[in-house]
Amino acid sequence: MSVLLQVSDTHFGTEQPQMVEALVALATQQQPDVVVLSGDITQRALPAQFRAAKAFVERLGAPVLAIPGNHDIALFDLWSRLTRPYARFAAAFGQDLEPVHTTDDLLVVGVNTTRPWRHKNGELSSAQIDRVAKLLSAADPRQLRVVVVHQPLAVTQARDRSNLLRGHDVATRAWSAAGADVVMGGHIHLPYTLALHSLGRRLWVVQAGTAVSSRTRAGVPNSVNMLRWGEAHVSTGGSKLTPSEAAAYCLIERWDFAGRERGFVRTAVSPLQPDRG
Repeated sequence: MSVLLQVSDTHFGTEQPQMVEALVALATQQQPDVVVLSGDITQRALPAQFRAAKAFVERLGAPVLAIPGNHDIALFDLWSRLTRPYARFAAAFGQDLEPVHTTDDLLVVGVNTTRPWRHKNGELSSAQIDRVAKLLSAADPRQLRVVVVHQPLAVTQARDRSNLLRGHDVATRAWSAAGADVVMGGHIHLPYTLALHSLGRRLWVVQAGTAVSSRTRAGVPNSVNMLRWGEAHVSTGGSKLTPSEAAAYCLIERWDFAGRERGFVRTAVSPLQPDRG
């Protein structure tokens, strides 16, 4: 069984200490095998904000796959934005802006959807779509295939359509055909799990809220996602799954910060059954 913790839109520079400590406590309790940072790690891409973010993720006790968000490129320092847009991100999280995490049962592929010439909108190039598709096609059948972007591949509300990734239609078809199971994103601070049906396969879009920032969306608490794959005691609808069924199920758990408990609590569980064969 593998556990993936998705942390998004931390916006360091606007972080809340109580949320930070609660998330460290959650990671200590759940012991994820990998932590995914799906962009907007900082608020204004300042060196001090990146240092704070790096110190935070080092406390989570797991390997980290991080991709930049639009806030991770300097906004007001135009020289840096145009000449070395990712230098500060790279200093904290490494030069690879599109990292890949591979284990016996997980393939996690990061995609840099930011563009220095865009203020906030994301974009996928044909080369990026093809690169990801090739990695997915070569995956072991036992691996859950996860793609990580910043801006959403699909949305649930009309007000968020302007935030859709440019190239999302082409990417959905190509990645679904190549065997993608889950596409994780952030950006809009709204958590949800949405099933897409493309080319006869199911592909799930899993969006995370803001993890520790004060910049929450109205009516939406701070939240993170926990993905579990291959857990033998999965149950759905109150009924137990057989071991063979459970081995083919993935759980997406939403954990919200609850002031009363002073910590993150599990508030929703979405069982997914990836298509195989």
